[in-house]
Amino acid sequence: MNDIVLRAGSRSVRIERRTLLMSLVLTGVALALAFLGLSHGPSWAAPPEVFAALAGHGDSALVIREWRLPRVAAALVFGAALGLAGAIFQNLTRNPLGSPDVIGLDVGAYTGALVALTVLNGTSAQLAVSSVAGGLLTAAAVYLLSLDSGLSGLRLVVIGIAMNAILTAVNSWIVLRTELDVAIAATGWSAGSLNGVDWDEVRLPFLVIGVLALLLVTLAQAMHQAALGDELAVTSGVGLGRLRLLIVLVGVGCTATVTAVAGPIVFIALAAPQIGRRLAGAAGVPLVPAALTGAVLLLAADLIAQLLLAPVALPVGVVTTAIGGCYLIWLLFKEVRRPWQRA
Repeated sequence: MNDIVLRAGSRSVRIERRTLLMSLVLTGVALALAFLGLSHGPSWAAPPEVFAALAGHGDSALVIREWRLPRVAAALVFGAALGLAGAIFQNLTRNPLGSPDVIGLDVGAYTGALVALTVLNGTSAQLAVSSVAGGLLTAAAVYLLSLDSGLSGLRLVVIGIAMNAILTAVNSWIVLRTELDVAIAATGWSAGSLNGVDWDEVRLPFLVIGVLALLLVTLAQAMHQAALGDELAVTSGVGLGRLRLLIVLVGVGCTATVTAVAGPIVFIALAAPQIGRRLAGAAGVPLVPAALTGAVLLLAADLIAQLLLAPVALPVGVVTTAIGGCYLIWLLFKEVRRPWQRA
């Protein structure tokens, strides 16, 4: 048998054996990378020193628990959130290019954050609300412009790319028109960075992402049914209108929450779901491998960003852009060739 059945009371969940195995492997890789992140610094901390610091003992306890641990935790949680957001929109559009950073949701959330920085006071609450509002407005605009084909297909991706370009130009205009100190801060933040992240900045975002992930768990089965086709989903009792609204809210919420804290970290949401799907050997885009792959990718990218020009730490978005650009070229080439291959 290739499936494992987990039972909880009267309910049972069927999990493919390979998906479960790869999820365990990805969890182990994420934990190993997290440990490396806790060990890395001006001088590398030995494993016993890291474990002692996590328990609150030793000379390195303050540095590891208050400086390095928030950054590592942010990479884990934000990477998982971006992986989930990418899986949501790729299931929704049934297209591997249908991720938040391609169809403009990242840029829309950044536009909202720029409004909070330049027009409002730029508090953490204002950044969070404005980022979510910007992402939702962008999603609504892309949806309305794609009504002829529904929320699926290459049409939505093309419209999303156009929306991405328009909002990028708007963001550049906002930065050029604002005060110099705000413009410098906004430009640096636009690269996507985990530098200087502390516990005060991540506690509320972690709570929000946790709530969104729990909501997604309740919607996961219906979402995968909808990904098989509208007709099949309707016959199985799935309310497509309500489902699409809820999962779009979850996807935008995950993307905007990360953007409000770390800026737009691109290509994790695009690459993680497809890499996770191939590792798990799944027909659709499973959520757990996508989340774990996103966590692994962001942890690895952040370590590279810290090591590449050490002791200077690059914004992690620089690394994800370089890696993701190559992945996007490969994916575009594959998608463009597919119709000709079928013909």
